[in-house]
Amino acid sequence: MASSKVIYRGTGRRKTSVAQVILTPGTGSIIVNGVAALEFFPYPTLVQDMEQPLVATSTSKDFDITVVVKGGGFTGQAGAARLGIARALIEASEDYRKQLRAHGLLTRDARIKERKKYGLRGARRAPQYSKR
Repeated sequence: MASSKVIYRGTGRRKTSVAQVILTPGTGSIIVNGVAALEFFPYPTLVQDMEQPLVATSTSKDFDITVVVKGGGFTGQAGAARLGIARALIEASEDYRKQLRAHGLLTRDARIKERKKYGLRGARRAPQYSKR
């Protein structure tokens, strides 16, 4: 690497999505898979959800963010990016840990889809009971 540009990395996961986040000092642009975040995600609320770590630490305009996200749907991808951003911010400065922890942004949401069981119509839904 020829340039000595400072970068911070973080990996986030949610459901079946994995996001690799790169933070560089900059002006606050967010690029997801090569596209602006507002164009990539179909709902602005997902972008707001993804920006929560930046809002909690008041660093919205301090870093340029590049996210490469794979797997899952839009909600899982936004959640994975959020965790990745939070982890990258901690790498940038350990002082942010307390604020991020207080907002619950460092906890990995471990909920994933429960598997379907045999004899059932879904994970828990049983076939309709017929008395006669």
